[in-house]
Amino acid sequence: MAIKIRKRTPSDAEVMERAAAILLREMVHREVLSAPAAVRDYLRHLMGTQEREVFACLFLDSQNRLLDAEVLFTGTLAQTSVFPREVVKAALLRNAAAVIFAHNHPSGVAEPSCADMMITQALKQALALVDVKVLDHFVVTAGACLSFAERGIL
Repeated sequence: MAIKIRKRTPSDAEVMERAAAILLREMVHREVLSAPAAVRDYLRHLMGTQEREVFACLFLDSQNRLLDAEVLFTGTLAQTSVFPREVVKAALLRNAAAVIFAHNHPSGVAEPSCADMMITQALKQALALVDVKVLDHFVVTAGACLSFAERGIL
């Protein structure tokens, strides 16, 4: 009796995760600000289809090259708690000179809330104490990626 081996097909989440990893590799050692489309694509693949709200940081060196990217906090359907102390620790651990924040809105609406703007200002103040610049904060959905810097919010 012959045994049939069936190949497992990856889930949509696995495909998105793999795509995000490929895009991340493309951004490493490049000036992130010179490739805003790559940053947006990476963020959409990383968190655009997540069912829960997540908050991520892109850590950059003094030449705005990507050092690391990490989802630091995971929350519920409508919110996530972000702790400035943990963000500062993560930036110092990587010796980052600058950061870009991103979080998703599972609702599909890419407009920043008042809470989004308040936490961005709190993080900016906390990081300024240790000479880490906040370059941008993105609100990400499956179809959009809104930049605080482009909106003049930052």
